[in-house]
Amino acid sequence: MKIAMMALLTGIVTGSIFTWAKLPLPAPPTLAGIAGIIGIFLGSKITDYIIKLFT
Repeated sequence: MKIAMMALLTGIVTGSIFTWAKLPLPAPPTLAGIAGIIGIFLGSKITDYIIKLFT
């Protein structure tokens, strides 16, 4: 949980800095970005499970 909170805080600080500097955010659109991150995570976990299943 501590790592998740640190990641969230880092994201908030990064977003604030980019917005203050009037730069585009270094992330895809909100819903698409979240879906992409979840997809990457699930793909990783499914692949780990399949590898363990066959070894």
